[in-house]
Amino acid sequence: MKEDNIILLKAKLFAVRIVNLYKYLSVEKHEFVLSKQIMRSGTSIGANVNEAMCGISKKDFLAKMYIAFKECAETNYWLDLLYDTDFLTEKEYLSIKNDCEELKKILSSITKTTQTQLNS
Repeated sequence: MKEDNIILLKAKLFAVRIVNLYKYLSVEKHEFVLSKQIMRSGTSIGANVNEAMCGISKKDFLAKMYIAFKECAETNYWLDLLYDTDFLTEKEYLSIKNDCEELKKILSSITKTTQTQLNS
């Protein structure tokens, strides 16, 4: 992985946090349904970003980045639900939620910039 590619790095670090969250939820909280959902969406962000980097065209790149953005939005939903149902403390929630929001902002910027380039 290129160290200068911030979205690749942040997406991977976020995926590691999601995997650790999954382990915590399943072992400590005995929660298996929501934890699997957040595991899928939260790790999918980085997978789609990596796929985008290998896109065969700008349109292909943009499509994968949009998918990563949507997976990030879904992950936000699961985080909210886990917090609202008391599986996460406020401190745990805010920590990972902030990382998710940051990723979402970066992905939004990438998709908007790429869309603008394609339209010009």
